[in-house]
Amino acid sequence: MPRNTLRVVLRRLALCGVAALGLAAGTAHAEMVLRIATMGEPKTLDPHGVSGTWENYIVGDAFLGLLTEAADATPIPGAAESWTISDDGLVYTFKLRPHTWSDGTPVTAEDFVFSLRRILDPATGAEYASLLYPIKNAEQINSGAISDTSELGVRAIDPQTLEITLVGPTPFFLELLTHYTAFPVPRHVIERHGSEWVKPGNFVGNGAYTVVEWTPNAQVVSIKNPAFYDADNVKIDKVVYYPDEDRGAVTKRFRAGEIDLQDEFASADVEFLKQELPAETRIYPKLGTYYYVFNQTRPPFDNPSLRRALSMAIDREAIMEKLIKTGEVPAYGVAPPETGGDWQPYRPAWADRPYAERVEEAKALVAAAGHGPDNPLQVEISYNTSEDHKRIAVAIQSMWKALGVQAELVNREIKVHYDTLRQRDFQVARAGWIADYNDPQNFLYLLETRSGPQNYGGYSNPEFDRLMVEQGQTNDRAERFAMMQQAERIAIDDDAWAPIFYYVSRSLVSQKLKGYADNVKHIHRARWMSIEG
Repeated sequence: MPRNTLRVVLRRLALCGVAALGLAAGTAHAEMVLRIATMGEPKTLDPHGVSGTWENYIVGDAFLGLLTEAADATPIPGAAESWTISDDGLVYTFKLRPHTWSDGTPVTAEDFVFSLRRILDPATGAEYASLLYPIKNAEQINSGAISDTSELGVRAIDPQTLEITLVGPTPFFLELLTHYTAFPVPRHVIERHGSEWVKPGNFVGNGAYTVVEWTPNAQVVSIKNPAFYDADNVKIDKVVYYPDEDRGAVTKRFRAGEIDLQDEFASADVEFLKQELPAETRIYPKLGTYYYVFNQTRPPFDNPSLRRALSMAIDREAIMEKLIKTGEVPAYGVAPPETGGDWQPYRPAWADRPYAERVEEAKALVAAAGHGPDNPLQVEISYNTSEDHKRIAVAIQSMWKALGVQAELVNREIKVHYDTLRQRDFQVARAGWIADYNDPQNFLYLLETRSGPQNYGGYSNPEFDRLMVEQGQTNDRAERFAMMQQAERIAIDDDAWAPIFYYVSRSLVSQKLKGYADNVKHIHRARWMSIEG
């Protein structure tokens, strides 16, 4: 173990005297280690800079929001032990539970004020900041229209009381606060170390675990935080997160007993795994949409007819039946079925036509856009490393070839791929979205003009934007859903996306791992788990 890592470990243990007591008594217990294949290298461990599910495993174990997730991912009290909501639904008042950062410094309401101002400050460059726009003045501050971050609708009434004021009623706001965009960050550490604060040796969080090692493209290691308010009930001593994107190689490591939890296995392996590892192979519905996005900020994909042609020519049913055989449902809308309880995705009229008929219409649309044998449409499809993403891209390449389209496939590692999407330096790209909270708004907001980098394709429609703003101004659920369904219809009829399928989670879970609970958000915090046997 590196010397600086050892110092960190001993310092954490010394906070509650564990090391001294253990040595004095001459007692010891076997270290309980959880090994997770997260399937992607983190861009950072700063909650204000992450954006992926693979990073959420790590930061979600290291930080505690006002609310957090139970083992089944339902929202429960976190850093806040209680709260009240004003009659108009606009003012939330949170009482913080007494607890500290992992270095022993008390966590206060001012830490949350600092953190929310920091992520929304445009100087921070947080790509996920728009998720917090329900907070009063958040959008104006993040866009630069208001330069003073103290105008944000967040204030500390006293060290243990935080008040947040919203723009309009937001039924999903409490669940939103479980998301890493709302995590507190340690002001006293950031002011001391600047951007280096997330490095092992400097890292401080208020969650169940503390990061002590980060070897890029190899592993991140966290240890149990003795200062965590519920440390007595945390069983796992150490968590090792492996970022390997080669799902086949990770599956081999799982079968060899080197991995306890694999986040996603290749769909091509499903029949073999069901036969060989029936108890460990876990498939469960997941609130997520797999889609292709067109860069609409530059030709030729600023042409909606051309986008329509390419979307129509994707045989989603064939992809599900022949390539992905793990229960995913072909998608034509933005938000998955049953999101928020009873959402029914929009299905465009052309989706019900025979596929051969759709291809003929798509050919005509491509020709009308000026492309043919003498001027073939050349397309670059970008996808991140994954056997499944490659297989789907190859299938779509073949489907588009029937239109006379020449598609080139470009593979990038996951963090580079998503950086490319946020910078809009692509033509057509594979993307996916897993719900941060169980509401259709969490999917549709990706297509709002104001969502910035999260709106990968740069889609912009004033009527869509209006509907999405207005749905946030009412507590009437039926009215909200009606406006969002109208917005989804507009976006799909504009072919802003080419949805491919609605996700299921595909995991390998060791029988020794207890406390793992399947859930539609596919969030699994180490604090609830243990290794037995």
